[in-house]
Amino acid sequence: MKKIEAIIRPFKLDDVREALSEIGVKGMTLSEVKGYGRQKGHTEIYRGSEYQIDFLPKIKLEIVVKDSMLDAVVETILKASQTGQVGDGKIFVTTVEEAIRVRTEESGEEAL
Repeated sequence: MKKIEAIIRPFKLDDVREALSEIGVKGMTLSEVKGYGRQKGHTEIYRGSEYQIDFLPKIKLEIVVKDSMLDAVVETILKASQTGQVGDGKIFVTTVEEAIRVRTEESGEEAL
C-alpha cells in the first residue's frame, strides 16, 4: 500500500476530488494548511498599509491506495491540479506498512 500526500491550490480541490472519484478512489483525508516554497508568499495592501503574507493557504490531501492504483492516482492528481504556475504544489509518496479498519478490525488492503 502507498500513501499519497498532495499539496494543492484550494480552488483546485473540487476538480481533483471529482477526477479521483471517477477512477475509483473511495476516500481521502483533507487538511487546510499554510506554507510556501518557491512562491515565497506575496505582498498585499490593507487599509493603505502594505504587508507581507509569507504562508499561503493550501490544501493537503492524504490518500492510501493499493500499489496497483498508485500511478493512476498520481497522474490524476497531476492533471487535475496543474495550472502551470509557480505554487501548484507537491506530491509525496510513502509506503504504508499496515492499515486497520477500526469498526471491523479488517487489516491490509481490505481495510481500505
